[in-house]
This record gives sequence, structure tokens and C-alpha cells, in this order.
Amino acid sequence: MAQGAKKTTAQVVGVVVLAAAVTGFLAVAAVRHGFFDLKVYYGALTWWVRDGGEIYDYLKPGTQYGFTYPPFAALVMLPMVYLPWSAAIVVSVLASVATTTVLIWWLVDPIARRAGWTRWFALAVALCLAAAFEPMRETVNFGQVNTLLLFLVAVDLLRLLPAGNRWTGVGIGLATAIKLTPGVFIVYLLVTGRWRAALTASGTAAGVSLLAAALFPDASREFWTEALWNTGRVGELAFVSNQSLRGVVARLNPEHPSTLLWLLLVLGTLALWAWRSRAAVAAGDEATGLALTGAVMCLVSPVTWVHHLVWLLPALILLVDNAMAAPAGRRRRVLLVAATIGYALLISRTVWFWEKDFTGVDGFLGSNAYVWISLALLAFLPIRRWLTPDGSAVEASGVPQLDQPDRRAPAGQRHLVGRPFTVR
Repeated sequence: MAQGAKKTTAQVVGVVVLAAAVTGFLAVAAVRHGFFDLKVYYGALTWWVRDGGEIYDYLKPGTQYGFTYPPFAALVMLPMVYLPWSAAIVVSVLASVATTTVLIWWLVDPIARRAGWTRWFALAVALCLAAAFEPMRETVNFGQVNTLLLFLVAVDLLRLLPAGNRWTGVGIGLATAIKLTPGVFIVYLLVTGRWRAALTASGTAAGVSLLAAALFPDASREFWTEALWNTGRVGELAFVSNQSLRGVVARLNPEHPSTLLWLLLVLGTLALWAWRSRAAVAAGDEATGLALTGAVMCLVSPVTWVHHLVWLLPALILLVDNAMAAPAGRRRRVLLVAATIGYALLISRTVWFWEKDFTGVDGFLGSNAYVWISLALLAFLPIRRWLTPDGSAVEASGVPQLDQPDRRAPAGQRHLVGRPFTVR
């Protein structure tokens, strides 16, 4: 058998074995949520469209949970009403798988090219590992929209912005109109001086929100004046699944969580994020800008359920990317160990050991484990430099740098990552 055929056979066997191992792991570790959140969306839309009720008055029977997204999200999800429940599940799962596959391809393919890995093999391994990732499997099992929002933002920051495309910001605007928290990426564009993209994102979010208001005036009025401010519909802040700074503070004193302490932590975290984001953009490192902003969004949002932490996936992949770009030695080992530890904790359901009792030092450290990972990624994820064709480097002052061979194109050509290009 030819050497190439042997290699391909070994890779196929490796992927099959890894997929089987992940399937076994999920059979034991994954919690079945029965598409709980999707049932809320489906029930609320059915109540609204077919039963004549107001969408924000709906509560899933036996629970306190109702539709919490803006009216534009209801408009996007509206076709769901005309599908059987089983078809709605299929569409939800396929949408999550498709958007995750494309995002991971964008992030992993440059690593595979540089390291000389077979590209399909690298993608297959990454997808298997992503399937075991607790936030990802929770997103699928709940029927959540997290991967769709991450994909919309990534289209802007990983594809359109490096190419200088004038439509940059539309994805962020749509994501913000579907669920308000991605609005932090508009702030990211402002902090890093991309005024046109920020204006496009803001205009898109406002425009589609006004469209939803014109189509559904009663629902829009109720959301913006009442439902948005009814935090009781979201869930208990001290619940261990809330892996945000607000959750940390709430678990210190569930009865009377300190708003002042939370605000101080948020301000400090935002200051660190603004500094590091500006450094990333100064170095031409848009992928790290995306990763840092995803991490800060999880930290400063009042509620960050475990499934929201899919926003940490780019940062974990970039840790591996940085490790493979570094020369063989201590730095590479440290980065790979950091990526392995972060990933291992984020597939382990570690925080749930303290679901009933998060008191004491062990409770403080363990019940907030995913928050510590988010903070570590925000503070220490390496920022890379890109080199112009003449070999001159764009540096971020005071920030540890790594060479990034995949970004040796000018700003307007960095969408050609991993592909040969000619400077004209």
C-alpha cells in the first residue's frame, strides 16, 4: 500500500475511533434537556400566532420561563410555527452543526496549512472535540441560538472586516437585534476605531428592530417597556449555571448580592478588555479581537448560562494556533497545556459538583471554574502580529507577540488567509 494511502487509512481510523469515544463520553456525560429552550420558543410563537395571545405573556407550562428575545428574533423564528415539532428540532440541530462547522473551518484551516496537517482530518478532529465541549452540547440539547449568533459576528470580524468590505457590521447588527448581548461587538468596533463598521452594525440593529416594531407594534411595546426589565423570567442569578461575574457575586451572598461589587468588577474587566482589544487590532489580529470580546461578553453579562460559553471556542482554538506557531520548546508546551486544561474543564461539568452547595473556599473556586477560564483567556490569550510583504512587522506595544505567517497580507487582503496571493 502506498504511503499516502496508509496515512489516509490511519487518519480515517483515527477519526472513527475519536468519534466513537466522543459518542461514548456524551452518552455518559451529556445531560438531556429535551430541547427545553426550543420548546419555549415554539410554544410562545404558537401561542402568539395561532392562539391570539401576546408572545411575552406566554410561560412554558409549569415553569417561569417565557420568550425573552427582542421582537426581531420572533420575526426570524416565525417560520417555526408552520413546522411540526420534530422538524423544528431537525432545523435547530442542523443550523447549530452547520454554523459551527463553518466557524471551526475558518479557525482551524490556517493551523492545518501551517502545520502541514491534512485539512479534512484537522476539521474532523476539531468537530469531534467540539461535540464534547459542554457549552456546545448544551446549546444543541437546549435548542439554543448561540452558534448562529457567533457565526454572524464571525462573518463580520473574520471575513468581511479583514477584506475591507463595506457591509462589515451587518452580521453584528443582526446578532444584536436577535439577542441584545452581541451588542458588545458594536462597542468593540467603536473602541478599536472602526467607525463605519460600528455605524453599519448600529444601523442594521436599529433598522431591523424598527421593522419588527412596524410589523408587531404591541409585542415591541411590551418587550421594550416591560419584558426586557423582568429579570425573573431569565432565572436565578446565583444558580451555578450562571458563569458570569454577576453569578460569582450572587453566589457570595444569594439573598443580597452586592451590585456595587459587581459594577466594580465589570468596570475593571472592561478596562482590561479595551486595552487588549486595541492591542490586538493594532497588531492586525482580528481573530483574537473576536475571542477577547466573546470572553468579555460572557463575563460582564448579568446572566451567562453554561451554553452561552460557546463564545469561548475561538479563544481555545487560538491557544492551539498560537502554540503551533511558536517554536518547539517551553512556550509551545505551556500554550498546549493551557488549551488542554481549559478544554478539559469545559467538557467536565465541573461546576455542577457545587450546584447545591457553593459555600466555602472550594465552593467559591469550583462553582465559578468557568468564570476563571474566561478571565484567564481575556488576560493571557496571546496577541499576534502580522507581517507585510516587505517583512516589516506591525507590533502592539507592550504585548507579547508571535509571528503569524498566515497574516502576511495587507489589511485589505487578509481574507485570503492560507491562500497564495499576489500584491499588485
